[in-house]
Formats: sequence, C-alpha cells, structure tokens
Amino acid sequence: MAYPFSLDDARFLAGPAGPDAIAQAEQLPLTERSLLTDLTRLRRRVGDRAAAVAETVRLRRRAAGKLGDAAAGWLFTDEALQQAGPTPVAAHRAARLAGVGVHDLTCSIGTDVAALAAVCPLALGSDLDPVRVLMARHNLASAGLPVRLAVADALAPTSRGLLGYADPARRDPAGRRITSASTLPPVADLDAAHARRPPVLRLPPGIDYEQLARPGEVEIVSLDGTAREAVLWPSELATVGRRATVLLSGSAPAPDGLTSDDPDDAGVGTVGDWLVDPDPAVVRAHLVRHYAARHGLLLLDPHLAYLTGPRPPPGIRVFRVLDAAPYRERTVADWARRDGIGTLEIKQRGTPVIPDELRGRLRPALRGPTTAAATLVLARIGSSAQALWCRAVDPRQGVS
Repeated sequence: MAYPFSLDDARFLAGPAGPDAIAQAEQLPLTERSLLTDLTRLRRRVGDRAAAVAETVRLRRRAAGKLGDAAAGWLFTDEALQQAGPTPVAAHRAARLAGVGVHDLTCSIGTDVAALAAVCPLALGSDLDPVRVLMARHNLASAGLPVRLAVADALAPTSRGLLGYADPARRDPAGRRITSASTLPPVADLDAAHARRPPVLRLPPGIDYEQLARPGEVEIVSLDGTAREAVLWPSELATVGRRATVLLSGSAPAPDGLTSDDPDDAGVGTVGDWLVDPDPAVVRAHLVRHYAARHGLLLLDPHLAYLTGPRPPPGIRVFRVLDAAPYRERTVADWARRDGIGTLEIKQRGTPVIPDELRGRLRPALRGPTTAAATLVLARIGSSAQALWCRAVDPRQGVS
C-alpha cells in the first residue's frame, strides 16, 4: 500500500533537514525484502519521518526510468508518479503548446507544468491537493523554472486569458480505477467550467473518446511501442479529427504523422509473406486502414488490426509468416516440434484463446532450446480462427 504523505511530511522533505535525511536513506537497499529492517535503522537516524523519507527514495528510484535525471531531486507520491507521463511524451505534448500561455489546472507534483514552462511564455499551475502543490513548488524550484502555483479546484476558474490544460485522475478517492469513459473530475464538468475556452485534456490511452464526443482533435501517443496517452485538443488547436503519434526514445516523431485526413483505401486480402501488427497508437486512433494504405498493405479482415503484404514497413517489429492453417492445438504443437521451438510468443485478436493457458497446454511440445523462438498469431478471419506460425524480426536485424 502506498505511503500517504501528509503536509508536514512534504514540508520536512522540502525543508533544510530533508536532503540529509534522504541522503541517509539512499544508502539503504529499501527493497521489499529489506524494508522493515531498513525502516528500523532509519528511524534511529531521522525519527518519525523515516517512512516518508524511505518512500521518497523508493519513488525516486522508480521515477528514474520514466523521468530521467530530473527525478533525482524531486518529491513524489505513488499515485502522482504512476500518472506522470514519460519525459519524451510530455515534451512532445508541450511542443504543440509552444508560444501559448497555459494554466495547468491539475498540476499535481509538477511534471507536465515543467515541460510547459520550458516552451510557453507563461505557465501557471494549480491543484486541489496542498501536498502535491508543495511538492510541485519544490520540484520546479529545483529545476529552476519560474512557475506560479496555487491550491485551487480545477472546476473553479482562477486565471484569465490562459489556455487550460488538465490531466484528471484515473482513480477515485478509494483508489479504484475509474471506467474507460470517466475521469475525476469528469471531462464534461471541466468543459462546462471552462466553456469560454475548453482546455487541453490528457487522458488514458484507452479512453472511449467516441463516447465523449468532444469537439476538436484526438491524438493518441505511444512511446517505444506502448500507448501512453490520449490528448484531446480543443477546436482552437485541432488540425485533424484523429492523429497517431509514434515516439521512440532518443528520437523525434516523423513530421508527417498519420492522421484521419490521410488516404484509407486499403483492401482486404489473404495472408502474405509478412504480418504487420500496427503500433498501438495507430490502432487506438482507428487509423489502421490509413496505415495500410500508406505502406501498401492489406487487411486480413475488415474488423481486425492485423495487416499483411510482400514487404513490411521499415523500422518496426514485424513477423515473417512461415505457416498458416485453421487453428487447431494439434497443428500448432506439430509446428513447434518440427522447428524445435523452446520459446513461444502468443498473440491473439478476436478469439477466446487465453495465451498463457494455451502456452501451458503446449509445453510438452516446446522442447527446444530457449533461444529457438517462434510467434503464434491467432486471429479471427471471417468466421473462423486462423493460426499463423511466424518468426519475429526486430527492425535492428533488418528484413530478409
């Protein structure tokens, strides 16, 4: 269970005694196995603040992979860190707001407003939680960013002439994840409170944006093959209806990103030499046909996000099709024995098959070395389940 930081905890961590206490905790492993022993040792050094100090160090270690070097001196809560977007994603989003004055209505511990402050002429931040506002003040000051912060409700306008930006919560006060078309506060309430100038909204990538039916643009952003967020751009900033932005660590996105304005005249055909599973951003943005048309691919089924063709797009993980047949477990087991497979990846769309359970039943056939790998793709094509026996090809290996 996450540690519940109090306002006094945050004041201590951001105060003059905080850095020394944190430095002492950084010398301890603070793993799940060692935590009780480490806390006992830490209490002798920092007293009643031991739990808050230990949690801060643990959160900083977790944050390093998401936020990079900036996480080294920051303060976090567990929920705030979970909701924070990776630095490349935040930077991409902020770039679309460069030159615009922005008020982050749900600034939390400051990750998004920090990215905005780097490119916007004026950036303000506010949050209903005074603990997070205090942490944000510490974090932004440590980054040398001049951002004014306040404790305020996102549904009560507190600034004038600035475009609102909000990242509403994904969990209710009891910690339960809220439904795919809901946030806290709700999108409708945010739009009603800021009706004169609807805000930019950062939402979970699985949000049912069609149900929201919000005017403007929906941008689905992925990083390194994982969908990270859905950004709802209001009409004043929208240029298309839907956009898929695919980011890779250490590189910029292609300037001609895939949008709903692109051609979508892709046909449907039988499986060819290659199977292509488009990036999740493309799938969530409902741009699979557009992607297929751009790269000369065919859909295996009008309702399926698997594509095929004689040549795959460059720079993505693809699958060389070795065999294809109507799905039968016995057929798959025969393929595995024939090829001496020891490691089997299973992907499925449109079938009731549970990959982990199937892999368990196929284990007697997986007798090869673990380095001998194959990918089984199960897909409902038409009215029946088809099995595609494939070899995954990493873009760094090249296609042959």
